[in-house]
Amino acid sequence: MSFTTLEAVIFDMDGIIIDTEPAWQQAEVEVLNQLGVPITVEDAEITTGLRIDFLVSYWYQRHPWPNYDNQQVAQQIIDKVITFIETQGKPMRGVINALNLCQQQQLKIGLATSSSSDLIAAVMGKLGIKEYFMAIESAENLKYGKPHPEVYINCADALGVHPSLCLAIEDSFNGLVAARAASMQTIAIPAENVAHQERWQHIAHQQIAHLDLLDTVLK
Repeated sequence: MSFTTLEAVIFDMDGIIIDTEPAWQQAEVEVLNQLGVPITVEDAEITTGLRIDFLVSYWYQRHPWPNYDNQQVAQQIIDKVITFIETQGKPMRGVINALNLCQQQQLKIGLATSSSSDLIAAVMGKLGIKEYFMAIESAENLKYGKPHPEVYINCADALGVHPSLCLAIEDSFNGLVAARAASMQTIAIPAENVAHQERWQHIAHQQIAHLDLLDTVLK
């Protein structure tokens, strides 16, 4: 399948623009283990794509700990990820090529992420790519983050493009649910260790291994 009727491409950030998902999972495990939550990195894959406050709430509901302070725990996790971005952050394969391709094809470029504004700033500063984006939308202050579609709908509105004419590029199942609920066309680029799972084929319009292959579907 190729995408022929498009006016915009909207990128997720973590796991699509920058390789932070392992850092998120490690930070999640470290902080929550200290609170007595017995999760592993494999367990943390379940919450990929969730907004940080929903992530913390998800684990608290399953393994309650004393003196629950969602915001404090969330900030501890965020701080670890920001440190990772600033010291070790690297773009995902094909990011710059993909952004240039979208510009060459005169497609508007947006960002729709569950991450907070301080994380977005850290990524944009580290990779130096802010000028590519005509709209940057965060679910940080919305009532719901992904898998709710609001952040994608807001990004389409900011770009001035109907959602059905937008292509969303996601690495997480929660993100794909959000994009599909917003009536967008979708590409899944899941992490290599889960890319074989059949669920991607059931929800995404297309699945590719990395952004260097974007030109094979943008025809």
